[in-house]
Amino acid sequence: MNARPKIEFCRDLRREQTEAEKLVWIYIRNRHMQKIKFRRQYPIGDYIIDFYAPSIKLAIEIDGGQHYEDIGESKDKVRSQYLNSQGIKVLRFTNKDVLGNMDGVYDVIENTIEEINPSS
Repeated sequence: MNARPKIEFCRDLRREQTEAEKLVWIYIRNRHMQKIKFRRQYPIGDYIIDFYAPSIKLAIEIDGGQHYEDIGESKDKVRSQYLNSQGIKVLRFTNKDVLGNMDGVYDVIENTIEEINPSS
């Protein structure tokens, strides 16, 4: 996919966020979490990451049910391996995790930021 269609696709994804993505965005936007800047629907290589903090190379993925079928799990594994090879740490949460336990999700993200960037 060349750059222009990918940018438009990212914009479409931002406009059509899931309820779980909207909830996570409320918590991490505007440097609310340890002053780390996150971007939504951010392209890296052939992939579009739900949330990405470039300064600390942290990706957050919010997965719906399709990610837990065999083909989805296989694609996610390849995607995570690619991101890890780029020095990016990937956190994955299900929609159910976010909608049912946002405090727990918040704690995991916050603790991971602290591990990556202890000075924040």
